[in-house]
Amino acid sequence: MDEIRPWLYIGKYRDTLNKAYLESRSIRAMLQLAEKVEHPGITSLYLPVEDLEPISSKLIKQGTDFILEEKQKGHRLLVACGAGINRSSAFCTVALIETEGLSLMNAFKEVKRKHPEAMPHKPLWESLCKYYGEWIPHLDIMRFGI
Repeated sequence: MDEIRPWLYIGKYRDTLNKAYLESRSIRAMLQLAEKVEHPGITSLYLPVEDLEPISSKLIKQGTDFILEEKQKGHRLLVACGAGINRSSAFCTVALIETEGLSLMNAFKEVKRKHPEAMPHKPLWESLCKYYGEWIPHLDIMRFGI
């Protein structure tokens, strides 16, 4: 699990299973993109986002609303998918766009800087481009390395 911001963490499915680890990081909310895991005292939202598939505007909006609501409550949030590479990096990018007003590319660069494994797959990236009205070829983010 890596800290993107003091309130925002990116991780893997296995991070969602370890209650003691979550408590050690004061995680109070989880946006889960692999499988639903529940722990007392931690608010969870599971979104059925498939790996290597485009994501609907509806699911992006649901994830965005959850992120904004939990941040407003002052909760630390873990965004987790299977391996912490594709889906979670996309939603952490969304979190920075929505909370800090960053462009899509600048938000992704910040996620990548804090979590070098971050790499949304092409269909998911194109879904974000469409949602935000910013066309950035997937090849451009693949070339971006730290």
